[in-house]
Amino acid sequence: MAKSVSLHARTSRQHQVVTWRDYYEMTKPNVVMLLLLTALVGMCLATPNWVNAKILICGLLGIGMLSASAAVINHVVDHKIDSVMARTFNRPVAKGKVSINHALWFAGTLGVLGFVVLALFVNMLTAWLTLASLVGYAFIYTMYLKRATPQNIVIGGLAGAAPPLLGWTAVTGEVHSHALLLVLIIFTWTPPHFWALAIHREKDYAKAKVPMLPVTHGVAFTKTSVLLYTVLLGLVCLLPYLTGMSDLIYLIGSSLLNIGFLYYALKLKFDAQPETAMKTFRFSIIHLMVLFVVLLLDHYVPLSL
Repeated sequence: MAKSVSLHARTSRQHQVVTWRDYYEMTKPNVVMLLLLTALVGMCLATPNWVNAKILICGLLGIGMLSASAAVINHVVDHKIDSVMARTFNRPVAKGKVSINHALWFAGTLGVLGFVVLALFVNMLTAWLTLASLVGYAFIYTMYLKRATPQNIVIGGLAGAAPPLLGWTAVTGEVHSHALLLVLIIFTWTPPHFWALAIHREKDYAKAKVPMLPVTHGVAFTKTSVLLYTVLLGLVCLLPYLTGMSDLIYLIGSSLLNIGFLYYALKLKFDAQPETAMKTFRFSIIHLMVLFVVLLLDHYVPLSL
């Protein structure tokens, strides 16, 4: 009987129709688009003029392909974890729709093409830094840190914070302190962003035996950590203005966004409702998107006190 059920399950997986949407889903398009927005802002802030069209197109294409490659590798490495979590059990590799071998070939093709585009049409510094980000996220974070420490997202967040630096180096061919400030903003933003989701999905992570902070240290401790990191984020977001990198539009916009984030963090800590953690997570995405749009607006519409 058990053999019959197992055979039926394998047969069902074999007859699942694989479409381009399954491969598209593996690239985590929403995440990649957010990364590309921050890379675009890095490009624009690197020059007082408009970004060269070839650098703009090839830079975003190469960074996007390598980011998508890292996302596919994440699907492969995490397919067993994904299969037992409510949020991810329908992912193509976890569901068995796309085989591990096919997913790895897809990831490899995206990665090689992305690296070649950056190396040939942008510059080698950007190509190597983007590849390093892929290794940091897909291998160091996904394969090791995620399973090893509740500080996984803090340490591993550096890879996800790299795109504005990659955009900057694509235009200038060099690392600049202003680009590193943008990296620092995303690096500080990542823990409260992800821990809010982890609070909402704490039982899922516990079931999958992933040592996320709410699982190892409890939800109350994680809520405090979200609040403290949100305060730290507000301070870090002042640095572009204080260093003369940005102007009044950015100061006003970032301050309003950080007040909004702080509101959600305080509510999560002291007056949480069942959906507060997820609302905090969603607002954090809006926070980062709008923050970088404000940086862009401030750059092209200077306004001083």
